[in-house]
Amino acid sequence: MDFNQRITEWYRINKRDLPWRKTRNPYFIWVSEIILQQTRIGQGLDYYLRFVDTFPDVSALAKASEQQVLEVWKGLGYYSRARNMHFTAQQVIEDFEGVFPSTFDTLISLKGIGQYTAAAIASICSGVPEPVVDGNVVRVFSRIFGFESPVGSTKIFKDVREKSKSFITDSDPGTYNQAVMEFGALFCKPKNPQCETCIFKDECYAFKNNRVEKLPLPKTDKPKRDRWMNYLVVVTPQGLLMQQRGIKDIWANLWEFPLLESDRLITVDEAIQWIDDERLLPDGTEIVKFEKDFQHILTHQRIFARFFIARTKQEVVLQDSVHRRVIHKDLIQELPVSRLIDKFIAESSLND
Repeated sequence: MDFNQRITEWYRINKRDLPWRKTRNPYFIWVSEIILQQTRIGQGLDYYLRFVDTFPDVSALAKASEQQVLEVWKGLGYYSRARNMHFTAQQVIEDFEGVFPSTFDTLISLKGIGQYTAAAIASICSGVPEPVVDGNVVRVFSRIFGFESPVGSTKIFKDVREKSKSFITDSDPGTYNQAVMEFGALFCKPKNPQCETCIFKDECYAFKNNRVEKLPLPKTDKPKRDRWMNYLVVVTPQGLLMQQRGIKDIWANLWEFPLLESDRLITVDEAIQWIDDERLLPDGTEIVKFEKDFQHILTHQRIFARFFIARTKQEVVLQDSVHRRVIHKDLIQELPVSRLIDKFIAESSLND
């Protein structure tokens, strides 16, 4: 089977018109690959355009503050990606005189760039015949060639990479890699793949053995850790009381409301006791529970959140003015926050 030729011919006819496919500038390819790691193209395209418009080259990204980068990234989630990009941009300026590298070994040494991203950039920008292995590629190869190892396992990665390496050549390896990924995204989809018109139908192991819906084998997920977060939303005439998270947990350096994490969601009376103990508000301030609780799912954690709202006409005394401050409501939308906090703000109408 001339797999390379057939899938690249399919790609040239069927590929989507995307801005990062019109360049071999490694900076732009890098930005697109990092954004699309955990994001569908439909959503990621707007973020890509906004990102490269704000930071048109690696120097502009390196000179920006982390807060500026997080503001542009706001809403994409997995904020460690943005922080790693900012760090890497500064590293490129310092170690590579501002020239973004495009060789596999150099790329993989940079923070936030793994084997997949390094292979994508190196193959597209420098013609390095290094195959990419992502979810789309694993699905295509598992079905066509009958790989029966679970997604995420070392064996499936090794089997797919070795098989793809047998097809990739020095002649335009970037197009080959993009073709396999595009075929998985548009044709050999997780659900309702277009098997009847597939160019590999006659050779496909899964199609011939009625295994299309079974392959690739699902990943064995680790149980998620449950966490309970109780937030105090203090509404003052000047704005909302917000605080910045630390760097050693989820949502590092993002902004949120004062938080009490506990082993369950607390009651209004318990919230009042917490507020009194912490001296967060003037005595007698009325506390009410927001009408609904929230559940937020992360990769390895499940967050249960409850919000208590307190309105006061008095000035809030800030005992920690470094990580806690009153933010004017007109500026809340510009603040980098988690999706959980963003969703609460939208549903509570506190920012209206």
